[in-house]
Amino acid sequence: MIRGTLFTGVAAGLLAACSAGAQPANETDPVGREAGVLTIEPRALALRLDAGEAIQLIDVRTPEEYAEGHLAGAINIPLDEFEPQALPDTNGAQRILYCRSGRRSGIAAERLAASGTEAVHLEGGILAWESGGLPVVRD
Repeated sequence: MIRGTLFTGVAAGLLAACSAGAQPANETDPVGREAGVLTIEPRALALRLDAGEAIQLIDVRTPEEYAEGHLAGAINIPLDEFEPQALPDTNGAQRILYCRSGRRSGIAAERLAASGTEAVHLEGGILAWESGGLPVVRD
């Protein structure tokens, strides 16, 4: 009886530890896995861009939203035109998707993951990027 209770307690503790901290501490790594989709925090993306990492940014908002402000170097492929097999070659860069709040880029990332390609999107979208005081290009 005591042995069973002890085993249950240890097992519960191990499960809690595994689910609480499975991600690496490196803040530049994408975090959060959901059905093959990764998310990256705005500050982590900014650090990677500042470090000159090869990243292909894709803004999945409408052309009008894109013109109002976008991340430097981003290309605009609206969600209603987003087809994973038709995306431009990354030339070895990691592809990161974003939108206004993260909803549309999450949908695009799910499509990308379903096609068997790594899918990363910006947590909180450009709203989170801007609220973090990060720069936006305005046309």
